[in-house]
Amino acid sequence: MQPRHDIEFTLNGVTTRASVPADMSTLAMMRDVLGLTGTKYGCGEGECGACTIVVDGVSVASCLMFALDCDGRQVATIEGLAADPNASALREAFVAHGAVQCGFCTPGMMMQACHLLATEPGADEEAIKRGIEGNLCRCTGYRKIVDAIASVASAPAGSCAGASPAGKEGGQ
Repeated sequence: MQPRHDIEFTLNGVTTRASVPADMSTLAMMRDVLGLTGTKYGCGEGECGACTIVVDGVSVASCLMFALDCDGRQVATIEGLAADPNASALREAFVAHGAVQCGFCTPGMMMQACHLLATEPGADEEAIKRGIEGNLCRCTGYRKIVDAIASVASAPAGSCAGASPAGKEGGQ
């Protein structure tokens, strides 16, 4: 049995402690240790975006990040967006534009979209396409996703708090 290491970090605004082996990924910690199954395992190689989370204001593939690297950091997952009133416009836009089909890519796509809107408010279509290019979707063909994000980018609205630059709440 591998030795475990105790870590403490802020997860979706709440101080969180976990005991993890040195080789555990952040994705495995989220799903298997903390029970947060919204972040999905896709490729396991950082190529699909299904496991996207935001750490200290930077979007990352949680399958490639060691859980130990969360120690002392600000981490946001899709579960944090569910409780974020600033993310409601994006959630509503995904539904209204039909950007959710099978739903497998949706958590990672939402995290990346929130990060994009927090770092590039008012992003145009080209910026949105660049911003989500690391997130794969097999169902929508991306048009509906781009339209949903664009509808929020063009409206005056707050950013998603957990996805704000440098982990600043509410983009302030």
